[in-house]
Amino acid sequence: MIVQKDFINRLKQFGLNSYEAKIWTALLSRGVATAGELSDISNVPRSRSYDILESLEKKGFIIMKLGKPIKYIAVEPAEVLERVKKRVMQDAEQSHGTLEKLKGSEIVKELTVLHNKGVDLIDPADLSGSVKGRNNVLNQLETMIKGAKQSIVLLTTEEGLQRKAKHLKNHLNKARKRGVKIKIGAPITKKSEGAAKIMSVIGEMRHIEDVKARMMLIDDEQLAFMIADDSVEPDFDAGIWVQSPYFTSAVKTMFETVWKSGTVFK
Repeated sequence: MIVQKDFINRLKQFGLNSYEAKIWTALLSRGVATAGELSDISNVPRSRSYDILESLEKKGFIIMKLGKPIKYIAVEPAEVLERVKKRVMQDAEQSHGTLEKLKGSEIVKELTVLHNKGVDLIDPADLSGSVKGRNNVLNQLETMIKGAKQSIVLLTTEEGLQRKAKHLKNHLNKARKRGVKIKIGAPITKKSEGAAKIMSVIGEMRHIEDVKARMMLIDDEQLAFMIADDSVEPDFDAGIWVQSPYFTSAVKTMFETVWKSGTVFK
């Protein structure tokens, strides 16, 4: 795939170097691909492609697909822009203005066209991936919440409830205002009672003892679940994202059993 030099240079506004920009645009055009395929398409040396893909994953531009051979899925450009904005604002407030100008720009429209073409080529079975690092996990949950149309189901731990009340409450509240039904289950203790009060305003909050799960279900179509407990270091936290109505509905059936055992928090 030949990408004009001017287009690659403009992608540097996203905080990418030339190789990262080439690999990302190649993945956007394919939807899902291996490191070797992306190296061939983008003309980036194969010896560099794995490091570049790891860098893009850490920045939240791509998701590594489960299974072998290892493949990668592109995150929607508009969502990538929001993630870049958040990271840059944390690191340097002075960079915020530059990224704000990218909203609605021609480059985002061009990238979205690339992504949409790639999505059309993806097999539904490929819509799953791993998310590494607590910040990236929270970013993925935010993305899922923003796309929710009917329902959000959240099951978490005592520590997880406090964290989500802090980082996700605004997005959950916007979903509530859109008419999305929200259910939240977690152990409610003295430590997490304040978070429970915040969340009970947003959705139906229930006290469920001894929860050993951290997961979120969206519209009976998407599921994200964590594969480690809260004791893990944030950089080593990890989750699995799946878009599968069949699998999600099965998990929701199990959730409803746990939900019925809970006590409504008021």
